[in-house]
Amino acid sequence: MEQMPVGQPDEDLEIRFRDCFSVKYLQSAALFCRLAYRIEGDYSATGTISPDGRLRHEAFVLNAIFSSVAFLEATINELWSDAADNAYCYADEKNEALLRAVGEKWNNENYFDRTPLPLKYQKVLEIGGLPLFPEDDPDFLGIKEIIAIRNYLMHYRREWIPLPTGHESVAGAGQQTEPFGHQLAGRFAPSPFAAANLPFFPDRCLGHGCAEWAVTTSLAFTDRFFDVLGLPSSYEGIRGELGTR
Repeated sequence: MEQMPVGQPDEDLEIRFRDCFSVKYLQSAALFCRLAYRIEGDYSATGTISPDGRLRHEAFVLNAIFSSVAFLEATINELWSDAADNAYCYADEKNEALLRAVGEKWNNENYFDRTPLPLKYQKVLEIGGLPLFPEDDPDFLGIKEIIAIRNYLMHYRREWIPLPTGHESVAGAGQQTEPFGHQLAGRFAPSPFAAANLPFFPDRCLGHGCAEWAVTTSLAFTDRFFDVLGLPSSYEGIRGELGTR
C-alpha cells in the first residue's frame, strides 16, 4: 500500500485570528454578580457571614463593576479596530458602508485613544449620520456614572468622610464621594452588610444591587447602540449566560 505524502506546513503561511474580549468581560461581570447575590442570599437566610465571605462578596462586587466598564471599553474598541483594519465581514452593504466610513473618517489612533469612553460611542454614531444619545438619556447617564465609580475605585485616594453624630444617615459627605450619594441613592438595593447610618457611598452602595445595575445598564446601553447602528452585537449568542442572580 502506498503511503500518502504528508504535506509540510508552508513556512511563509501566516495564521491569524481576532479575539473578542468584550464578551469575556461581560460574562465575567454577570458571573461576579451571581456570586455576590448568592452570598447575600445566604446572609439573608442565616443572618451570619464569615470574614472570608465578606471578602469574597467585596471582591465579586468590585470586579463586576470593573468588568462592566472593561466590557464597554472593549466593545467600542473592537468595533473601531474592525473598521480601521478593514476586518469586518458583514453581508449587508449598508453595514459595510458604515464601518468603512468609521475606518476612513476616524483613522487617528492617538485621537481615538484619548477620547473619553462615552464620546467614542457618540462619535461612531455621528460618523454614521445617526442620532446621538441625548445627554440626559438614562442609559447614557448610567454608563457615565458606572465609569465614574470605576475611576474612583481604580484611582482611589483616601479622604476623611464625616459620620453622623445622631441616628440620621448621610448620603456620602466626602469631597470625592458626595456626588455618588446624591446620584445613586435609591437607584438599587444597598449592601446588606453596611450599617444604615454609614454614608451611601461607598459603604452601602457596593453590594449586589450596584453590581447588577452596572451590568444591566451597560448591556442596555450597548443593545441600543447596536440597534441604532443596525449591526449585530458580539455577545448576541451568549445572552442566556448573562443572568445576574
